[in-house]
Amino acid sequence: MEHAPLLLHIQGVPDHVAYSYVVMLLLGVTAFLVRRRLQMVPTGWQNFLEATVESLQNIVEATMGKEGERYFPLIATLGLFILVSNLMGLVPGFVPPTGNINTTAACAIIVFFVYNYEGVRVHGLGAYIKHFMGPIPWLAPLMFPIEIISHLARPLSLAMRLFGNIFGKEMILLILFALVPFLVPLPMMAFGIFIGFLQAFVFMLLSMIYIGGAIEHAHDHTEHVAEGSYVDAMSHIEETSEEAMKSTRF
Repeated sequence: MEHAPLLLHIQGVPDHVAYSYVVMLLLGVTAFLVRRRLQMVPTGWQNFLEATVESLQNIVEATMGKEGERYFPLIATLGLFILVSNLMGLVPGFVPPTGNINTTAACAIIVFFVYNYEGVRVHGLGAYIKHFMGPIPWLAPLMFPIEIISHLARPLSLAMRLFGNIFGKEMILLILFALVPFLVPLPMMAFGIFIGFLQAFVFMLLSMIYIGGAIEHAHDHTEHVAEGSYVDAMSHIEETSEEAMKSTRF
């Protein structure tokens, strides 16, 4: 099953690339126009954007503490780009860039390089590599390859998680719209918006956890367990949302 005719199609340019630039253009133009007309008492779009930025700041600070201020521009940019990309698929004639694995992989690779770079910057190369060895020296030969595989799996997990959920949501919407075009759209559009927000939040949250784990000064077993429990909790939220999405078929 295919999408409706696209409003934007550039010969020789993949659709996900073209619509990624549309998302960047929308965010850039909106920020520019609001910036030109700043008011002491915000109204309209300025009020909405200030509330959005403040909410994102609160999330970053609650997750990473004061150190999160340094990474707020990156986290907020990723979050807004992914959110707008997710929601773009709900507009007829548009496709969500995050419905393509290349887009989600690009975002995940950025996070991968940033958190490893920050880990080396904060601790130094030797100390950063040392925490891959585990808490017990004689376990280092076993822990080191496990940690390397774990870290290499993170960008794959980030990319596939976001791509799979958005692509799956798009397919379900297309099928249901074809089967019941007049009854399904409104509730499914609402559910699509929920999935779009949820996946953007999950990507931001995992990015903050990875960066926070790279720059923290204590890498003990308890913290790794806590991180795993937190990620498992978020995975449970996603599984719940996916089950709800499946139930809407009936």
